[in-house]
Amino acid sequence: MTSRERLLAVLRGEIPDRVPVCPDISNMVPCRLTGKPFWDIYAHEDPPLWRAHIDALKYFDIDGGFELYKFGPVDPLTGERSTWEERIVHRYPDGRFVTMSFDTSVGEWSRRARVYTADNPPASNVDPVALGLPAVPTEWEPIDNLRRRPEGMALWKTMRRELGDQGVLGMHSGMVTAVLGNPEDVYAFHDNPRPFFDRMERMLDRVETRMRLLATLEVKPDFLFCGGSGTLVFQTPETFRELVLPVLRRTTELAADLGIPTHIHSCGPEAELVRMAAEETELTVIDPLEIPPMGDCDLAELKRRYGDRIVLKGNLHTTTVMLNGSVEEVVAASRKAVNDAAAGGGFILSTGDQCGRDTPEENIRAMVETAREYGRY
Repeated sequence: MTSRERLLAVLRGEIPDRVPVCPDISNMVPCRLTGKPFWDIYAHEDPPLWRAHIDALKYFDIDGGFELYKFGPVDPLTGERSTWEERIVHRYPDGRFVTMSFDTSVGEWSRRARVYTADNPPASNVDPVALGLPAVPTEWEPIDNLRRRPEGMALWKTMRRELGDQGVLGMHSGMVTAVLGNPEDVYAFHDNPRPFFDRMERMLDRVETRMRLLATLEVKPDFLFCGGSGTLVFQTPETFRELVLPVLRRTTELAADLGIPTHIHSCGPEAELVRMAAEETELTVIDPLEIPPMGDCDLAELKRRYGDRIVLKGNLHTTTVMLNGSVEEVVAASRKAVNDAAAGGGFILSTGDQCGRDTPEENIRAMVETAREYGRY
């Protein structure tokens, strides 16, 4: 089987030739492999991150695609263009620079900045005043990434073509799993919950609209993204049940009617999210199932409880094992994950969130080789 065939079989509830192996190398590893300053990839799109990511998947022969989720300023499904424009507001002598975003529709600047460096992904959500910069920029310059590139659906199709048989490619469902995403939201919700329930209703409307559009596509996505990191960080399970679960339930129902699998990636505590998703929704696959201290997941226990209802994707520790472990430790951890969760199908060998920049190549290859040699259902 090709990587694509292997992953699609798992998403359809079938048994492929072996356990797919999909370590999360979504950002830092692909950037490092280009040999370029990270700002070339993140800011100037030279190359764009998606292309560096696909090159890395092929370099390691990974069953990939789940982490390819950024499709530029134009929504591939609706064709809507973002009104936010990122602009450089300060440069440092060593090449670092700071950007802020400007909403061209209302003529206002964002309140937070982003700092670009040569050897790491950009630091986001930074207070510009803490950097010694004005809260509202007095001067700026455009980012030099104006090369003519495909946008919207044309970009999505380009990514799908370049990914080829190396994996699967999704689209956004229109929903998020973290309606409360910071401490300020938590206080605001308890002071006045009504705006957050209004937000939930708008999200439901957005999902319904996107599903109608998805039904008209000649070439449909392989799966739909239904949410991101930190679902149960600022939200308790009870808050999630109030604000998000109704949307997740409806989204997965509509997607199932269209025959499109659904996916959640949520680092941090996740065991209770797995339970609710498996028992109360039609979600297809969930990751990264992090172990303590960052998460609270026991892969074998999750398999025992929910393995017949949801595809589990995880969960080698990205620091202890992948970054700092030996090849032998990576092999042992990979074999343990296969033993814990592969029986009967419905498992994808992966990592507990993203591999760090300096993850040894031999460790990534050891994980891939272990799945190839040992990963049998």
